[in-house]
Amino acid sequence: MSESPLNLAAIHEAIAAAVPDRECIVFRDRRLTWSQVSDRTRRLAHVLKSHGLGCHRERAGLANWESGQDHVALYLYNGNEYLEGMLGAFKARCAPFNVNYRYVEEELLYLFGNSDARAVIFHARFAPTLAKIRDRLDGVRAWIQVDDGSGESLDGALDYEQALAEAKPEEPSGLSGDDLYILYTGGTTGMPKGVLWRQEEIYRAALSAAGPLETLDEFAERAKAARGARSLPTAPFMHGAAHWAAFNVWHSGGTIHVQSQVEHLDPHDVWSTIEREKVQVALIVGDAFARPLLDQLDEQSYDLSSLFMLVSGGAILTAKLKDEILVKLPHVRIMDALGSSESGAQGSRVSTSEAKATTGDFDLGPDNVVLSEDLSRVLEPGHEEQGWLARKGSVPLGYYQDQAKTEKTFPSVDGVRYAVPGDRAAVDTDGKLLLFGRDSVTINSGGEKIFAEEVEHALKHHPDVYDTVVVPTPNERWGQQVTAVVKLRAGVAADEASLLDACSEHIARYKLPKAFVFVDDVVRAPSGKPDYRWARETAARELGL
Repeated sequence: MSESPLNLAAIHEAIAAAVPDRECIVFRDRRLTWSQVSDRTRRLAHVLKSHGLGCHRERAGLANWESGQDHVALYLYNGNEYLEGMLGAFKARCAPFNVNYRYVEEELLYLFGNSDARAVIFHARFAPTLAKIRDRLDGVRAWIQVDDGSGESLDGALDYEQALAEAKPEEPSGLSGDDLYILYTGGTTGMPKGVLWRQEEIYRAALSAAGPLETLDEFAERAKAARGARSLPTAPFMHGAAHWAAFNVWHSGGTIHVQSQVEHLDPHDVWSTIEREKVQVALIVGDAFARPLLDQLDEQSYDLSSLFMLVSGGAILTAKLKDEILVKLPHVRIMDALGSSESGAQGSRVSTSEAKATTGDFDLGPDNVVLSEDLSRVLEPGHEEQGWLARKGSVPLGYYQDQAKTEKTFPSVDGVRYAVPGDRAAVDTDGKLLLFGRDSVTINSGGEKIFAEEVEHALKHHPDVYDTVVVPTPNERWGQQVTAVVKLRAGVAADEASLLDACSEHIARYKLPKAFVFVDDVVRAPSGKPDYRWARETAARELGL
């Protein structure tokens, strides 16, 4: 067992002891202090342990795709219960994992089966869906239901608040840096996969933005010295970027705020929460969040003087929208955060009102490199070859129950193990990372590789484009053609020639869309990421393919 104190539950306990009366989570009418969250998550751990859940085999001797711990599904919207669910599971030495609340029955059956879920913590409104599949989930020992006012209920499920009230707030023991953190990928380009991290490694790779520390005393001292930043991660906590943002602020003793409307993005709710709570840092997910938030600022004014940093993670925030934000909020700094479930944080770029915003270029983070196409060597800055963005050092163990994908995604190069999630990239002569896009959504048209993201960025320069997703569709001559699924601004007529003219100013002609499909709404995951499967199906149907 690792003797490292870098266990996420242990860190939270140390900070709670240092700043017990500081607010930890604020959600609607709940204002929970660090001491209260510590107590509640200890009680949740007791509930899980009372059902026989915990760590049954230590990490030593296990393969990288194996787990010796019980797994807890978090089938929840945002709220204090989501973050409490993570901490409570950690304190029981279980491994919590994220559930996409938009999944249908078949997808949930796959996810719960693939993950070997032993407990499910869920919002009551999901009870009817769970009732239809629970007979096929024999491995689940505990169903814990969070009352959400929906009036729904799953027979035999424990009530979350009642279970906590009846449990003992026992101090956690045996916590290890080897304990697992599990993050399931979204499955937008394939079946979801559970990424297994040691907690020490996910801390170093994604949860140490304020600077890595080594001892629990250091966490306690930093928290006491800090005033406690107030942060609002607007994206769903089931998305890694959102709960990473939460844990990063927590690791400096800060406060996490949750907006009131959690089922969909409500721009007024977000801005009014920032205004009311004097939020200093907010997380959004690319253009899908930025566009409606900007539109709301045209409708109503807010006192946003407390906000000094707007972080975008999980999807690209285009330069055009950054410039619009900085015009309206010139005092704010915008940080693009680059990373993935399989790599943690890999790079960032800060834009201000004093510097021109850009799209797709980043300052590489420590231990991040670009590997050659054949994964044989590290590419030096300025190398003309386009390669793979990769990370060494603190990387995941692998994918749960999948040896083949583990070995493919985490190869060794010259004896060094890397995480290679699939992003194509290059390093400029000045050391800047140039990100082209995910290989899984690359379009091969006439032998030319075209990245969907770069065409999407080009289209968004046109003022009439509200949102767009670009996908391949079959073409007899080219094999695949670039097809743009576009949502236009209200009251605007489709003008393909104008869209092509705008695109041609930013990308080569062979990358221009050969077909357009106009829709009322672009479907995205709650995290803001494009639903490429939906876009391909919609494009094929509308084009009669």
